[in-house]
Amino acid sequence: MQQAILTVDLGFGDAGKGSIVDYLTRQHDAHTVVRYNGGAQAGHRVVTPGAAGQAHVFAQFGSGTLAGAATHLSRFMLLDPLAMMVEAQHLHELGVPDPFAHTTIDARALVITPFQRAINRLKELSRGAGRHGSCGMGIGETQADALAFGERVLRVGDLARPDVLHAKLQFLRAVNLAKAPVSPADRGASPQLAAEWEMLTATDWADWLLPTYADFVAAAQIVPGAHLHAILRQPGTVIFEGAQGVLLDEWRGFHPHTTWSTTTLANADQLLGEAAYAGRVTRLGITRAYATRHGAGPLVSGDDSLTRALPDVANGFGAWQRDFRSGWLDLVMLRYARDVVGPLDALAVTCLDRLAELPAIQVCDHYRSGDAIIERLTPAPAPYDLDYQAALTQTLARCRPVLTSVTDGDALLALASAALGVPIGLVSFGPTAADKQSVRKSVRKMG
Repeated sequence: MQQAILTVDLGFGDAGKGSIVDYLTRQHDAHTVVRYNGGAQAGHRVVTPGAAGQAHVFAQFGSGTLAGAATHLSRFMLLDPLAMMVEAQHLHELGVPDPFAHTTIDARALVITPFQRAINRLKELSRGAGRHGSCGMGIGETQADALAFGERVLRVGDLARPDVLHAKLQFLRAVNLAKAPVSPADRGASPQLAAEWEMLTATDWADWLLPTYADFVAAAQIVPGAHLHAILRQPGTVIFEGAQGVLLDEWRGFHPHTTWSTTTLANADQLLGEAAYAGRVTRLGITRAYATRHGAGPLVSGDDSLTRALPDVANGFGAWQRDFRSGWLDLVMLRYARDVVGPLDALAVTCLDRLAELPAIQVCDHYRSGDAIIERLTPAPAPYDLDYQAALTQTLARCRPVLTSVTDGDALLALASAALGVPIGLVSFGPTAADKQSVRKSVRKMG
């Protein structure tokens, strides 16, 4: 039997995708996890079961690694080789002998260079209080360079071609230096500005960067795009792991507080179509039992008291994304995400255990804006309409949540399922695979 399980975050990210992928890998003995979007900015925390559980935050390796699955990074990934080598070292310390031995990387995937990361951070710093909520990893600048310069940008396959690699790095350094939003005279205004300017202007970059990339090439398995077709022809289960969330999508998210990545299932669908995949496909939407957002942008159901009541062990104030905020489960946003992502076979709801920490549970069923009641947001009638998405962002700034109290977690699950017209397929009461339950089993009562 062949089956592919496609996972997608229906929020602003941080829904617990890593722990769900780890659970699905164990339940289905999945042989491979395929990353179909995003890049090194992912932070998918997995904790292994047992009293001595190990924890790892997956960024570029698939979140099924500790459960024994191989990883394939598709051409839609944006790779940071330097960060991936650091991540591999931590996995090695956890007992994975050679993480790269079970990982393949599409040669066409884009490479994030230190220069693109530096200019991303300089731009975000220059925005002051008007930050977009960037992760500071260079994702947007790498995508922008690819759109502007095509084959002149760096791809994974180029890392094994020293002359091409050096020429492309020189080009990208010059391109990104020209984008600098602050003048050289301002570069000492803060330690952060000075550090990013140093990365862009240092003349000895080749002395350390080229040998490091050579080490990466020696460890990594760089493969042609057709390699994924061979993976998908194997019997058994493949898990497609997404990054970030649908509400941050580059075209369907709330501009300008979005990512430069397609966070819907479109990339996964395209990869399956190209391989003429004939196995069973299950589309699983993931949400927390409450809303969260890391970084700037709308969170209509946001509640400062809820943020204080539910501190997050894996998320807090970050140098680039800034504040991590919580709000009540937002059915308006979930409906929008469902409309954007297309058909779903089931929902996975995580962090249900956190509800027991609250004196009362509420759900946002609709918004109020002046005298108007808003139950649903309409996606743009045509794709690639950022003006429309910016107008939605402005609309959300005027909205206030209308909250309904629910008796317990079971009632919350029923409301979420009814609002989306999708059955609950999986529930999570904690970080490990042992804390997950299929709804085919009896679901314990939640307070």
